[in-house]
Amino acid sequence: MNPNIPGTADVNIKQILNYPTFMFHVDRERAQEMGLSQKDVANSMLVALSSNNVVAPSFYINPANNINYNVAIKVPYQQLNTLNSVLNTPVTPSNPNNNTASLADMPMSETQTLGNLATVDFENQYDVISHYTVQRIMDVTANVDGRDLGSVTDDIEKKMAAMAGQLPKGMHLHLRGQPEVMKSTFSTLGWGLILSVVLVYLLMVILFQTWLDPFIILFAVPGAFVGILWMLAITGTTINTVSLMGSIVAIGIAVSNSILLVSFANEVRVEKGLNAVEAALEAGKTRLRPVLMTALAMVLGMIPMSLGAGAGGEQNAPLGRAVMGGLIVATVVTLFIVPVIYSILRKNAPSRNKLDEQFALETMRYDTIQETHTIVIPDASVNTKEQH
Repeated sequence: MNPNIPGTADVNIKQILNYPTFMFHVDRERAQEMGLSQKDVANSMLVALSSNNVVAPSFYINPANNINYNVAIKVPYQQLNTLNSVLNTPVTPSNPNNNTASLADMPMSETQTLGNLATVDFENQYDVISHYTVQRIMDVTANVDGRDLGSVTDDIEKKMAAMAGQLPKGMHLHLRGQPEVMKSTFSTLGWGLILSVVLVYLLMVILFQTWLDPFIILFAVPGAFVGILWMLAITGTTINTVSLMGSIVAIGIAVSNSILLVSFANEVRVEKGLNAVEAALEAGKTRLRPVLMTALAMVLGMIPMSLGAGAGGEQNAPLGRAVMGGLIVATVVTLFIVPVIYSILRKNAPSRNKLDEQFALETMRYDTIQETHTIVIPDASVNTKEQH
């Protein structure tokens, strides 16, 4: 484990920086005197080390089945096991006729060994040069052990920010991998949670035909959030994708219980003519049992999941813990805080029932007008018989 950033393990640089390498430096003037070029040297070495498929692929058509087969020509590795054997690699010109015509006055040799055209040095260089979006990069990889990914990521970003002013010109640090996926997922779930709360509020506005009742109902949402954070802190569980999914479940159930309470309070005010305080108390007593049954059934059902028992159970444990903590606190808020808020804010009678009464009155008025203007048309056949 890295002592500088707790929680990091197996920190290493992916690329090898001191890979032993033989560097061959072609003497271009000497090669030109021999009727060769640096391209000829490179092509000859590619054919010797990697086969002619890299430079000039060759194919053979089998007359028996008319299938093309690659014909690869290269020097066997066992013949290039020493530096002298590499220096004895033949180098041939790519187009000797043109070279002979243009360099007729120079001594020509169709084939030369690499040792006659180049010198060799032993160096330590990179084994692989990596690129990301065209830019050249150096990868520093690390695993997480003993801490959550978010905390380790925060510490790494602080170190990167401290090093930003010390980097050479044109060099910068960028954090990639699982932290990017984690932040993207958290952002998506967070905005999704906010959007769901807004949409639920607007839907309740349509159903309750008022802006105030949905606002009172949503007071259960902060209680659910407090319970979720409280349970995650007690159990030592991090805020992750699974716990956020459990938060959405807990908030949904908390809002449904709060809807039961406020809706019943509105109904009892219209039926019995109670004020806001009396209606809130009546709703709390009457809806106590349904709310407790709903919350307890969900909490008890989540206990096995929250324990994380069994193979892979630890992955789903945050969901169960978030649901349990959110419902426990949200139930208390629904039964005690929401009635208080209702009694303080909901002084006027529910407007939804007034609209229903107005709609019924308009319906009765319309029916009365239809009956008044009914036209009776006599039967023509009866009148005809009476005339005869």
